Amino acid sequence: MITEVHSEDVMTNPAATQSITIKNLESAFAGESMAHIKYRYFAKLAREMGDEETAKIFEETASQEVMHAFGHLDLLYPKAEMTSAKALQIAIEGETYEYTEMYPQFRHLAIEEGNTAAVAEYDEQIEESKVHASQFKAVLEKAAKRFAALAKVEERHANHYQHALDELLARG
Repeated sequence: MITEVHSEDVMTNPAATQSITIKNLESAFAGESMAHIKYRYFAKLAREMGDEETAKIFEETASQEVMHAFGHLDLLYPKAEMTSAKALQIAIEGETYEYTEMYPQFRHLAIEEGNTAAVAEYDEQIEESKVHASQFKAVLEKAAKRFAALAKVEERHANHYQHALDELLARG
């Protein structure tokens, strides 16, 4: 049975439309990530209740969940295929999805249910996702400008070396 493909999956990983294994890795990554955060939260609560031993167990397990999630990411986004620019583009697409589709839809449903606390949370997340996307875009644009400038410098050096080589060959 093929599971539903979410638009965020397709935007961040086009292979998600082609492979059940990729979809399962995305789901496993989400589960491990959620477990990590949940266990960190439970550790925080246990510590606030004065139960340091339980807090430490939750934190140790949370750290293991991160390593599981990284294992899934290694398969979803192989290091050999990744660049900083590609990672930034994936992040931009994910954050944009959050503020244009995901949170607005969640917000609409929370309004229908009368859950004002959730509406406020979604409003905050919409704004933060916009900021995050903007920050990632700025870094990507700055990197592109640096790369373009570097390419011009490299071209100038290559032309200089070619000119020197041509002169040597002409004397030759």
